[in-house]
Amino acid sequence: MHSITALVASLILPIASSCCSKQDKIEKRVDELLSQMTLEEKIGIIHAQSKFSSRGVPRLGIPDLWTDDGPHGVRPETLWDAWSSALQSNDSCTVYPSLTCLAATWDRDLAELYGSSVGAEARYRKKAVLLGPGVNIMRTPLCGRNFEYMGEDPYLSGEIAAPYVRGVQSNGVAACVKHYCLNNQEFKRHNVNVNVDDRTLYEIYLPAFEKAVKEGGAWSIMGSYNLYNEQHCCHNEITINKILKGEWGFDGALISDWGGVHNTDEAIHNGVDLEFGTGTNGVDINTKNNYDKYYLALPYYNKIKSGEVGEDELNEKCRRVLRLMLRTSMDGKYYFGSMNSPEHSADARKIADGGIVLLKNEGGVLPICSESTGKIVVLGENAIKPMAVGGSSSSLKARYEISFLDGIKAAFPNAEVVYERAYQGEPTIEGYNYSHYDITDPRTPEQLLSDAIEAVKDADHVIFIGGLNKAVKMDCEGADRLQYGLPYGQDEIIDTLATLRKDLIFINVSGSPVAMPWIGKVPAVLQAWYLGSETGNAMADVLTGSVNPSGKLPFTFPVRYEDCPIKTEAQYPGIAPENPKGIWEEVYSEGVFVGYRWYEANEIKPLFAFGHGLSYTSFEYGKISLSSKKMHKSITVSVPVTNTGKTAGAEVVQLYVSDRESSVVRPVKELKGFGKVYLEPGEKKVVKMTITPRDLSFFDSASHSWVAEKGEFEILVGAASDDIRCREVIYL
Repeated sequence: MHSITALVASLILPIASSCCSKQDKIEKRVDELLSQMTLEEKIGIIHAQSKFSSRGVPRLGIPDLWTDDGPHGVRPETLWDAWSSALQSNDSCTVYPSLTCLAATWDRDLAELYGSSVGAEARYRKKAVLLGPGVNIMRTPLCGRNFEYMGEDPYLSGEIAAPYVRGVQSNGVAACVKHYCLNNQEFKRHNVNVNVDDRTLYEIYLPAFEKAVKEGGAWSIMGSYNLYNEQHCCHNEITINKILKGEWGFDGALISDWGGVHNTDEAIHNGVDLEFGTGTNGVDINTKNNYDKYYLALPYYNKIKSGEVGEDELNEKCRRVLRLMLRTSMDGKYYFGSMNSPEHSADARKIADGGIVLLKNEGGVLPICSESTGKIVVLGENAIKPMAVGGSSSSLKARYEISFLDGIKAAFPNAEVVYERAYQGEPTIEGYNYSHYDITDPRTPEQLLSDAIEAVKDADHVIFIGGLNKAVKMDCEGADRLQYGLPYGQDEIIDTLATLRKDLIFINVSGSPVAMPWIGKVPAVLQAWYLGSETGNAMADVLTGSVNPSGKLPFTFPVRYEDCPIKTEAQYPGIAPENPKGIWEEVYSEGVFVGYRWYEANEIKPLFAFGHGLSYTSFEYGKISLSSKKMHKSITVSVPVTNTGKTAGAEVVQLYVSDRESSVVRPVKELKGFGKVYLEPGEKKVVKMTITPRDLSFFDSASHSWVAEKGEFEILVGAASDDIRCREVIYL
């Protein structure tokens, strides 16, 4: 692996040389400030003084450090000691699409745009740290926070996370990549101990974090609630000290998740630098004014004063916190930021446009001509339901939010747009005391369906907008989903409507895959995600064809939940505790076979494969061209792609690697490259992707290293994991 090290060193050396002057100044200033701080002041800056801030040192010009929730927008201000809204009138924000939508763009440039845009809003609000992005792997479709993450594949997650981080930090605001690590469920998240082998840890659950640190340059990382190796991940010797700060050389601050610290001794020695939320469960339980009782507050201070521990660990924590401040609020360069600007609205819409996935389009049902003069019937609660609120920590106070229904009405000015609810889910919506919506419908479920059936009989187009929402036990922090099927009886309603209307269009709103037992009856299906402030406009763009859909799935849609790799209670939700500490035990016995790796290894046909996404045009792939057939430092893979249709559009070219013969069991193939190319009708461009020995490697636990074995590897290039268009063989 020395060749990889040399290659990386040669690439980063010029960058390091150009910025060492600034870094030297930061380190010098850290030394100066630290030498002047008292013990009380040092203790004061490493734990919270309010829900979202830690104390500064006014006499030395060190400001308070202010954090705020992300990653989809800047959360409104809360009270000092409570989660309730501060009821300010100037803290509404632009709401950006969920990170599953961003991942579905497969677009590094859009990821950086997303980060820079939301980072500017955070800077305008004078935040030093934006708590995001989330990069935990989707291990089960039921995880409540899947919508906040970037799907099932570590390579894709890392490639989208790194530019997002760079974009945020271009505003002098630290991204705080979360939740490090193995936080793959919400059920019992505070006390589930994850048992996972080293190979699986390094190949599946760490790469996105590693890329965010090494390529994104993240200035802060948030620890997770769960345990690994019987230690909580906010103060974990292996994951933080050994891997994050040791192997990866992370020099930023490790921030605890809110309420994630449990022990003073472990917190002192095992890597957490900033403690937040102790005395709460991270969501709604508060012990007022307990900040001095934090594990890294008076208990730590008293241990130092008594001589039980020294100040070396404290000084290291302070260095990291001061370094974080000097990179953000004490940078010396004034970043104005901006909030709710027309440019940010355009950014949100562009990202949403790029992430919407056309899952199915039989018979050319889509697009619908914007000049249509007929009757368009829009069905489903999600057509009118505000989605910025809900989701717990990702709940936002939107400056505005254009509903699906309003967007469709605006897009078809000459048509008669009729709305029927069809089903009722959550009649009221509340978000941290700053907003309340009552969308109660007095009709019975039977009457709602009857009225919907009557409305569609003479319609020219029928659009059903359903799926999940951000209510508890849907897509929401703090609880997992209870079922894989759609809630509120939607499956039966869709089946009934599809029998009546052979041209039914279904728009699924969710951050996770869902069952679609009626899929054979519905000709057109779109995956819409939570699209943010510009929801209705973005969906109208795709429905009318003014934007050609180019999103690709960042995770697999299994046909049934039973097809998933989770087969036993020990795998999920874990085994209930028989120990006095109340710790649940969970075993990741599926190993590296997560997502498409599982379905391919077990020859299980999914409903929609990882990487799947259709277009209103067609693309033809040419023959693969290789810079070399023998791997040394790297190989460039070139593939010509031609738009063979009549509509301009974008294609995501995906590169997978398959090890033809290995000493260990490996997936059938693994994503190791992709490129998104925009083409006019008839236009051809060459997409180039680079692979290195690391991309051919597996993690060997015995030697604790990445190993690429000699032999043949197959390069597979296609439009989805199940749609390979061309292939070649290389040799190591």
